[in-house]
Amino acid sequence: MTQFITDLTTFLANHSDINEYFRASMEQALNELLQAELTSVLGYEPYDVSGYNSGNSESVQYLV
Repeated sequence: MTQFITDLTTFLANHSDINEYFRASMEQALNELLQAELTSVLGYEPYDVSGYNSGNSESVQYLV
């Protein structure tokens, strides 16, 4: 079984809130997708030295 099915079965067995499980699963999937997209756009992995002082930083801080 996949990890998703295993976790879902555990959640159902514990009578936990299924909406919370799906929300957490969706959050994790979207975060992984966005991180992969950012890495693809910038052309380097997070914390890779090729990104230092390049003007494209994955740890951008916005000033308000």
